[in-house]
Amino acid sequence: MMAEHLKSGLSAVERSEEDARTREIVETTLSDIEKRGDEAVRALSEKFDGYAPEAFRLSESDVEALVAKVPASDLDDIRFAQAQVRAFAEAQRASMRDIEIETEPGVLLGHKNIPVQSVGCYVPGGKFPMVASAHMSVLTASVAGVPRITAATPPFKGEPNPAVIAAMHLGGAHEIYCLGGIQAVGAMAIGTETIAPVHMLVGPGNAFVAEAKRQLFGRVGIDLFAGPTETMVIADETVDAEMCATDLIGQAEHGYNSPAVLVTNSRRLAEDTLAEIERILAILPTADTAAKSWADYGEVIVCDDYDEMLRVADEIASEHVQVMTDRDDWFLENMTSYGALFLGPRTNVANGDKVIGTNHTLPTKKAGRYTGGLWVGKFLKTHSYQKVLTNEAAARIGAYGSRLSMLEGFVGHAEQCNLRVRRYGGINVPYGEAAPRRDADE
Repeated sequence: MMAEHLKSGLSAVERSEEDARTREIVETTLSDIEKRGDEAVRALSEKFDGYAPEAFRLSESDVEALVAKVPASDLDDIRFAQAQVRAFAEAQRASMRDIEIETEPGVLLGHKNIPVQSVGCYVPGGKFPMVASAHMSVLTASVAGVPRITAATPPFKGEPNPAVIAAMHLGGAHEIYCLGGIQAVGAMAIGTETIAPVHMLVGPGNAFVAEAKRQLFGRVGIDLFAGPTETMVIADETVDAEMCATDLIGQAEHGYNSPAVLVTNSRRLAEDTLAEIERILAILPTADTAAKSWADYGEVIVCDDYDEMLRVADEIASEHVQVMTDRDDWFLENMTSYGALFLGPRTNVANGDKVIGTNHTLPTKKAGRYTGGLWVGKFLKTHSYQKVLTNEAAARIGAYGSRLSMLEGFVGHAEQCNLRVRRYGGINVPYGEAAPRRDADE
């Protein structure tokens, strides 16, 4: 039997039509920013956020005043969350080592991990102030050693959100802008009269922000395609419908287009979860958003067995995957395509979103098939180098390089190698010919 859908969301065609509309809007907007710079950014901010201050960049005194507005208890919680994120990021950084090895006598090869020199961190916040996104991007970039960290977040209710600004500041941002949406990521990547362009964009966002990052990729680096939140619950009858429904709807409240999928081998659990979701939506303060997401993007899939659950889950490649079964570690060992796993009923996606320490900027739209999420390594570039220390090594490697270049028809390449064979090996290789073999090369 094939997996059965007790509930489906919008069809692939309907979703692609929505993606096409988003793509067109973003392309036009980025073109406007490139042509008109600050003028376009200001007009867009006024249009979408009703916000057009004298300067979008916050001064040191602006930042200090905003941080002072955050209650001490909230600052304590922010510091606790940042300590968890920092500890995990530092452990990850320690796992990345520079190396140097001698592959042949006199031949040294190595690599260095060098921080990206400037990063633009986008922190969503128009509908919900995403304090935690500052930890995940700004603080992680700081641990990586990025020397210029620019952070941007939209105004919340017409002004900078103090808690978000505090998290950016405590995380190590060097420049903070109260600017949102396409205009923020566009300005950071393209540059304007007052905003110097960065080398890389990171951070989650809505469909428009994610599409802007996609279109800007190449001009700048990006962390990954981190669009609207996706969540999946993989569950069997070891848990109940309340647990499943709460974890699905808890993530659906992110936005109107946040997919939430239940994959189970229990029809009873599937049906009970559908009913429980309706109960929760009747009492949830953010039900307007969550109900729209659930109606258009919610799915309930009943599978025959655990193997089929695994196949379905890997095919969907969801951003967040909550696993609550009698074999959670089996899914950890066998799943290959996802953003992050949340194993067992004692943890949940909100832990990962806010505090536990793993990064919450994760791949969406099936990108988990080819990349993991944001982590300290995303801010580091691994660059290789080589040294040849002796005349003998220069001649020996050069002779191989000469012959292999001629094998491919690259005479100019061969001459680069031949010059070293002549100078350091004392062998008079005729111009444009392959270096001869020596007995030691046989």
